[in-house]
Amino acid sequence: MQMKTIMTGLCCLALCCTPVFAQGGTLSKSDQAFLKMAAETDMTEAHMGQMAQDQASEQGVKDLGQALIQDHTKDYNTLSQLATKLGATIPNGIDASKVAPIRSLEHLKGKSFDRRFIHESVTGHEKVIAAYKKQSEHGDNADIKAYATQALPTLEDHLHKSEDLAKQGKMAS
Repeated sequence: MQMKTIMTGLCCLALCCTPVFAQGGTLSKSDQAFLKMAAETDMTEAHMGQMAQDQASEQGVKDLGQALIQDHTKDYNTLSQLATKLGATIPNGIDASKVAPIRSLEHLKGKSFDRRFIHESVTGHEKVIAAYKKQSEHGDNADIKAYATQALPTLEDHLHKSEDLAKQGKMAS
């Protein structure tokens, strides 16, 4: 009798937990990969923005750095809430020593930092925008598609600001 009670209790527990397990498993691998990439991008861009605050010589580069800190921190918080809602997890830190754009900027200061930062910002935002557009059009989860669509204007604004700085001659050697 006691074994039957234990088994019944375990079955009830399993049934109660099934929605939690199912919720985390409903995301496709591509949606999960997108969430991870988006979180890593936010953390990387915010970190690079802080580097611009500390190492740039041009005010326009410092201003772009401040926008990156502000916007990508806000976006990471939005992404974190979405992941929690979906029962997914996202990274909560990066190993800056393993992130190529950060490594390329670590030892630079002044105008050489400005040129490299702008280059990294343009190329990085071009890649990320392409990934966000793909997700917004072809993602499996409606909430993640909506998030990607909503985030695109800010990413495009960062790209335009970076391109404007490049046109002003900040990338010239």
